[in-house]
Amino acid sequence: MKINGNEIKPGNVIQHADSLWVAVKTDHVKPGKGGAFAQVELKNLLNGSKMNERFRATESVERVRLEQRDHQFLFASGEMLTFMNLESYEQIELQVDFVGEDKARFLQEGMQVMVEFHEDKPIGFALPQHVTMEVMETEPVVKGQTAANSFKPAMLENDIRTQVPPFVGIGEKIVVATEDASYVKRAE
Repeated sequence: MKINGNEIKPGNVIQHADSLWVAVKTDHVKPGKGGAFAQVELKNLLNGSKMNERFRATESVERVRLEQRDHQFLFASGEMLTFMNLESYEQIELQVDFVGEDKARFLQEGMQVMVEFHEDKPIGFALPQHVTMEVMETEPVVKGQTAANSFKPAMLENDIRTQVPPFVGIGEKIVVATEDASYVKRAE
């Protein structure tokens, strides 16, 4: 689908310079002389490189639609992670580097994730926003320590470090945000 250069918005995926790029940041500029243009910060979806590009309103670029498919995490084997398509039951293997080592630590058997494809080639990966994990190590609960903003360090399963409120103890299940491993709430 062709769009004008000034219609590019953050999150759009475009075909440019023989590769796939996602717009990270856009800034629309109207100089005193000459035509308006969009200054766009692009990130390459295939190799992660970044570049800044100017797109004039008269230029057209190819906007790419990615196909998003639900997959279930099955297991890890060395540097490979195996996922199953929830519609076709077809299995795919992705490298830990593709998923990202930080994200891979949140994976749990049976977890549903989103894999983005372009022409049947996986190019993107997204975890659920929150996951439930067990506290493996933390300082003991101290009675009377209920200050609203006090947190203590904790080690979760899969060696994930986070900060938890003082009332959380070892063996408890908590909900954490996958974006930054921050504590959200106690699991129910």
